[in-house]
Amino acid sequence: MTRALSLCGVILAAGSSSRMGTDKALLPWPPVPLGAPSADTFLSAAIRSLALYTDQVLVVVGDNEPNLMPIIYSAGASLLRNPDPSRGQFSSLQIGLQEVLNLGRDAAMLTLVDRPPVGLQTMEILHEHFATAAAGWKWAVIPEYQGKHGHPIVIGREMLEAFLRAPLTSNAREIEHAHQEHIEYVPVDDPLVAVNINTPEDYAALALA
Repeated sequence: MTRALSLCGVILAAGSSSRMGTDKALLPWPPVPLGAPSADTFLSAAIRSLALYTDQVLVVVGDNEPNLMPIIYSAGASLLRNPDPSRGQFSSLQIGLQEVLNLGRDAAMLTLVDRPPVGLQTMEILHEHFATAAAGWKWAVIPEYQGKHGHPIVIGREMLEAFLRAPLTSNAREIEHAHQEHIEYVPVDDPLVAVNINTPEDYAALALA
């Protein structure tokens, strides 16, 4: 069964990037040595990637709003402000998903700004698997590379509401584990789905990969 898709893209970008020492949303993409010029950033590349498969892209920001706003608007995305990012990433997730519902959408393609944009083939695979899901049993599609789960993930109305019903002290992994029977883990040949950039060393390793 193919479901009619009306997806919102959601990028969580409200973190302080304390271990990196600079906002991870502004890291050059593709990777270059820190300080070198680049035409793109993690954030602008993520917006462009999600825009290919969604009707609208939402970016949740925090205190970094002034620095990210020009990138978000120039890329044609919408900005959402987390008024208290110290509450943690789950609070940003709930803010983004609530806006998805406010916009009349019932599904989202979600990623984190510290995850490098994955390949177009990976995006196509995830989109297709979710679109052809049997309505009712598949709440989410999550990519998997060599046994590691990653991003972006595609979530339907049921999982979206499960995230929104959860207390603020929850995290996304807990909610996913509680509903594993409704999640399809899709193997992909794309190591970037499982890459998480937290430190300058992580970014340097990515540049050398």
